[in-house]
Amino acid sequence: MPTTNRGFTLIELMIVVAIIAILAAIAIPAYQDYIIRAQVSEALSLADGAKVGVWEFANNHGTFPATNVSAGVPTAASISGNYITSVTINNGAIEMRFGNKANPALSASGTYLLLSPSTTGGGIQWVCTGVGIATRYVPSPCK
Repeated sequence: MPTTNRGFTLIELMIVVAIIAILAAIAIPAYQDYIIRAQVSEALSLADGAKVGVWEFANNHGTFPATNVSAGVPTAASISGNYITSVTINNGAIEMRFGNKANPALSASGTYLLLSPSTTGGGIQWVCTGVGIATRYVPSPCK
């Protein structure tokens, strides 16, 4: 009685390896974009406290605060995170600079997210702009 071999042939194994390589080639760049977008979104969450400070100052004084101190928020360097080095208030505008552990696409010189305020009907409308950041990485409220 002849015995038959059971298992995969070399060709079948090579096909499986090729399929996995193709899937990895597609998935890795998409995952990198996802990571960078998540790093950019940290900036908006760190800016929440500064937005409150700007609103309170504008509500009490009728103008926008010139600095972090006048807005009643900590100094720029003390508001930082894993990917953000500072959150600075400059005449009401909130500038969030990337650095620390940020992806090199974000930590390049002159790369920041800017929230610019304008008063509308007793409230503040925030306009978000990504400076030096590729459009595909900017959060949807900033596009």
